[in-house]
Amino acid sequence: RLRFVAQDKPRGYGDAVARARQFVGTQTFLHLVADHLSLSRVEHSCARQLAQIANAEHCTVSAVQATRESLLTNFGAIGGKRVSGYAGLYTVENVLEKPTPTEAEQTLIVPGLRAGHYLCFFGIHVLTPGVMDLLDHAARSTSGSVSLSTALAELATRERFLAYEVQGSRYDLGATYGLLHAQLALALSGKDRADVLAQLLEVVSNR
Repeated sequence: RLRFVAQDKPRGYGDAVARARQFVGTQTFLHLVADHLSLSRVEHSCARQLAQIANAEHCTVSAVQATRESLLTNFGAIGGKRVSGYAGLYTVENVLEKPTPTEAEQTLIVPGLRAGHYLCFFGIHVLTPGVMDLLDHAARSTSGSVSLSTALAELATRERFLAYEVQGSRYDLGATYGLLHAQLALALSGKDRADVLAQLLEVVSNR
């Protein structure tokens, strides 16, 4: 069953998430960005990969992906340290929404990543009630936009907050040619991959 909750005013991403408070109550919940498509490279979906980490670690966990700095202005990004003994798992120390390369270089360096790459949000989060408390407080404190990234940055100072580099790829449907990229990725990951490639080559050769 689906339940839709509308924003009466455009108060930002954080406000949209906060409006699910009555639905989720005091439970930890899975949040997926609606205009992103994720494709897993392993048996489990990207969402399940994240949920497994959250269940094991009992805290907020955000999916992230190493992203080149030229794309930083499209995503929120995190800074932190690797968790010893866990591949792709990080303790989050800082969060910035759509940082500039200069801001990222100053505060979001993560040891071990390729030069010029940063850990950006993937579009999937497992959020604890603590996040909702911060969003509620922000909504009451301002009549302007409410930012999820700002709430997550505050959460990192109060609770354990992890980021997991999921084994998969994200496609932003709202980006230029985003829907096309997503459709191609879906087609090339399916049983008709060879036929799709052949048709693409035919299209390219005829241009």
